[in-house]
Amino acid sequence: MMKKIAFIIVIFLILAVGVHLFTQKPKRIRKPYLPIKGKIAIVLDDWGYNLHDVYILEQIKYPLTAAVLPNDKYSRAVCEELHAKGFEIILHLPMEPEEKYGLENETVMVSAPKAEILKILTKGLASVGYAKGVSNHMGSRATSNLRTMGIIFGELKKRHLYFLDSYVTSKSVCRELARKMNLTVLKRDVFLDNIEEREYIKQQIYKLRNKAKISGLAIGIGHDRKITLEVLKEVMPEIAKDGYKFVFLSDLTR
Repeated sequence: MMKKIAFIIVIFLILAVGVHLFTQKPKRIRKPYLPIKGKIAIVLDDWGYNLHDVYILEQIKYPLTAAVLPNDKYSRAVCEELHAKGFEIILHLPMEPEEKYGLENETVMVSAPKAEILKILTKGLASVGYAKGVSNHMGSRATSNLRTMGIIFGELKKRHLYFLDSYVTSKSVCRELARKMNLTVLKRDVFLDNIEEREYIKQQIYKLRNKAKISGLAIGIGHDRKITLEVLKEVMPEIAKDGYKFVFLSDLTR
């Protein structure tokens, strides 16, 4: 009789332990906190001419900001595509360079009346949906002109939009003027693909990473080019794993 009772007790204990193990919530394993070495924002210019490279971009699982040219054949379509895929959009506003060639149809010229400059800007923003900011396409002459940038900055301030100075000239007045007008202006640190070669682009991305390590943040500008996107797809996971955080441009305005 005693053996039978002991056997029943053993079975009961086994069942009780089994139920406990089955119903017990797994303990959360806390990953050790790793400090961020730096923030990196990458902007890709000149979207709007076509949709050829969208399929590559959607394979990149990190924040990217797309600068879209206004009033081109695919401007609206590419904005819809990229916004739906979670990328940030800014207007890539054509602005007057020192060299007068290759201009877009509606380019902000420094000699234009204020009404015309505002018309071009307003029309551009209307054609580029979801824009959180504006950057200059070309614009070496315009970004060094106080009157022109004052007109543009005044409108951006009303619309609560930031400005990215692509920094195509050392004579740029953008940062100083923005400080006086209390407008958020960001400045490009590294151009990624002035030379369309894989190894060059890779080294420029590493240069951007090093800038972020020193300054805490860095902004790189590339273009809507297959080779650029393919290199980014390859290198970004490596840099993220090394402790750097990729962010949208707007994340640097907060």
